[in-house]
Amino acid sequence: MPRMRFALLLPILAALLVPAGAQAGSKKIPIRVGISDQNVEMFDNPAYAEGGFRRVRYFIPWNAMSNKEQRLKARAYVKRARQEKQSVFLHLSTDDFRIKKGELPTPREYKRNASRMVRYFRKLGVRDFGVWNEANHASQPTYRSPRRASQYFKIMYREVKKRCKSCHVVALDVLDQRGVETYMKRFYKELSSTWRKRARTVGMHNYGDVNRKRTKYTRSMIRTAKRYNKRTDFWLTETGGIVNFGKSFPYSESRAKSRLSTMFSLANKFRRSGVERLYIYNWKGAERDARFDAGLTNPDGSPRAGLDYVIKKVKRYLK
Repeated sequence: MPRMRFALLLPILAALLVPAGAQAGSKKIPIRVGISDQNVEMFDNPAYAEGGFRRVRYFIPWNAMSNKEQRLKARAYVKRARQEKQSVFLHLSTDDFRIKKGELPTPREYKRNASRMVRYFRKLGVRDFGVWNEANHASQPTYRSPRRASQYFKIMYREVKKRCKSCHVVALDVLDQRGVETYMKRFYKELSSTWRKRARTVGMHNYGDVNRKRTKYTRSMIRTAKRYNKRTDFWLTETGGIVNFGKSFPYSESRAKSRLSTMFSLANKFRRSGVERLYIYNWKGAERDARFDAGLTNPDGSPRAGLDYVIKKVKRYLK
């Protein structure tokens, strides 16, 4: 064989010698995976750096700009996250998580606070904002007012887009529970066709589906949103394996690890339907007597059963 022809064939021969699995494994799954957690200490844990995470979610009281303690706490978190080269998703929420006790802000109150918050945190590098966390759950004052949630969306959208055209706004954020489809329909019916198009990103908390190993609500939430905007994309803004939650989910790290596998499988299943991001809730676990716990680590930062699995798994996904 002439030397020149052999040289031309070398790249082809080299490619053929690479195992098929290795070629396929090099391609990242196009879902960006991050962590949702409130504790700045997370960034000090070597396991966090090992995971190579580049995205975090932090929920903040809607009136934090009028509460110095909450504002400075969020500022410290965002500044540390940015130092660690993290993209921060800031999600507005209630300031009172007691069931059916939270204050429902008027549109004027929401606008005043959202305007200050967006201006303040944009300067710190935040590019992703959520209108209201888990809007259909009774721990949030929006749970019986999808109309108010739609008003908040319009306000937040204007406040964000006038400062940053390319920044993201999560228009609606819902939990996978009974009645979620009705809540979503009522939300969209308050929006004109123009505003429905602007409601491009919807957040989903699909704990129920993940931990009960089903697809029911994830599928129906996607179907409902697509009915009003076919171009909707979805962020799993809170999801994970439950370690401890009442009688239904008694303390079990092994079960939580198993459900983390289900979490990734569900995200992959609905990737072509528009799932673009996944935020695992959460990093730092709670004490044994806590009402809810889905932590990847113990309260002291030591790893739980699912942490090593997640660190290995996320390497197959986009950052």
